[in-house]
Amino acid sequence: MNDFQSPGRPKVREILDWAVTEAGAPSLAVRIQDNDGVWFGSAGLADPLTGARRVPGEQLNVGSIAKGFTAATVLTLAAEGRLTLEDTVEHWLPGSMDDSPYDATKITIRQLLANTSGLFATGMAKEFQRRVNIRSGFLKHRFDAWERQDVLRVALSEPPVGRPGERFFYSNGGFNFAAAIVEQVTGNTFESEVDRAVVRPLGLAGTFARDRCETGYRGRHPRLFSKVFLREGVQPEEVTPDNWQTKMEDPALPPLDTTECSNSWAFGAGDVVSTLDDVTSFLRAVITGDLLPAAQHADMWTTVPTTGAHWLADTRYGLGVYELRLANGVVLRGSSGASTGTMTLAMGTVDGSHLVTAHVANDYSGFPIFDRLLAAEFGAGGLRLEG
Repeated sequence: MNDFQSPGRPKVREILDWAVTEAGAPSLAVRIQDNDGVWFGSAGLADPLTGARRVPGEQLNVGSIAKGFTAATVLTLAAEGRLTLEDTVEHWLPGSMDDSPYDATKITIRQLLANTSGLFATGMAKEFQRRVNIRSGFLKHRFDAWERQDVLRVALSEPPVGRPGERFFYSNGGFNFAAAIVEQVTGNTFESEVDRAVVRPLGLAGTFARDRCETGYRGRHPRLFSKVFLREGVQPEEVTPDNWQTKMEDPALPPLDTTECSNSWAFGAGDVVSTLDDVTSFLRAVITGDLLPAAQHADMWTTVPTTGAHWLADTRYGLGVYELRLANGVVLRGSSGASTGTMTLAMGTVDGSHLVTAHVANDYSGFPIFDRLLAAEFGAGGLRLEG
């Protein structure tokens, strides 16, 4: 153990050790905050070459937890009277969906943030799969800086999954359009508006939304590893939400170090770097209402069911955040995020008094680990993919 390990919580310590020795995690770190204070624990090596251990304050790619930052930024603009959630994409980005199967006059900002816009799952886009989801493609394109117009074009490259407002279907594209609207409304970069609306008000010293040309970190961070790639030779046209798991690489292949890479394809959907301390502060603020005015806080937590959407079971989605009902009936609020080589969890009780944030330095072992952590802290698990 190193000097940063907190005493106590033997069940959590057991999970940490199991995660590295049996579940395949290169390293992980966990931060727990409750009425007794803050607990931190880790296992594995942050850097296998140097032998460095995981420590508090590391910067992390938090994946889709960034969606909550995007939603909070949009809701801040709504509170300032600069837009409304019922404004359409066409109102702010005229012509942006022309020559596509989508109707920008029918899709609202609220639907973009609630994943009810009808946009397809952006990860299924053929161009995205070729450049990011196949190992050889990733190696060739890992440092590509995706332009805003290219990100939006890819978000429209497959047919709708339903009419606007008809159903929940998880889509990075909705948050990318929301980020573009933030830029249109303010005349500023999306990254600077996240800083103004979220980072500075909460004093998140280790947090920033990456510029599209950034491919690394601004402080200490763990090495990240991935082997969640399609098999070489698989054609993106063959991959569907129902069969993608059968198209993946042999899990026995060695993981690829993906620490330095561009996430600019994620734009408003998943390109925030943060720390477990900062994610905890953000989580508590969006649970308790300390960040947003009452009306916008209520909007954030007005949820829709996610059943039947090939997503997380027993959840309801708000605006960039979700509620999870555990097997024992306990309801948690928060988010989780995965990107190439990284998985992050941020969940807490509805009063914000008991908060768990965790990071695993790969993208293939996180869910079973996170579920065991939730069971240890809240009496039951339940974080799993639907079906």
